[in-house]
Amino acid sequence: MKKLKYILAVGVTAVIMASCSVSRPVLVTDNASEKEGVSEMTVILGIFRPMNADLSIKRAAENGNITKVATVDFRVESSLFKTTYKTIVTGN
Repeated sequence: MKKLKYILAVGVTAVIMASCSVSRPVLVTDNASEKEGVSEMTVILGIFRPMNADLSIKRAAENGNITKVATVDFRVESSLFKTTYKTIVTGN
């Protein structure tokens, strides 16, 4: 019986600590990439979202002080209670 409780506790801990990340390229150009800019939004429990979240390419480029975009990636990182959406821009 103690082994079953131990296995169950390990299983629940693994599920809580597990996460998933999916990234996909959106845009690729032939410009050089020396800088990186990120815009992100975190959603907790699928309900609580920031009202002023801006995931645009423009906002990410502004955050990285980028004027010529080289690549744009969109990434979703998900765990049990929160999900983070990121737009990642590289360039000069």
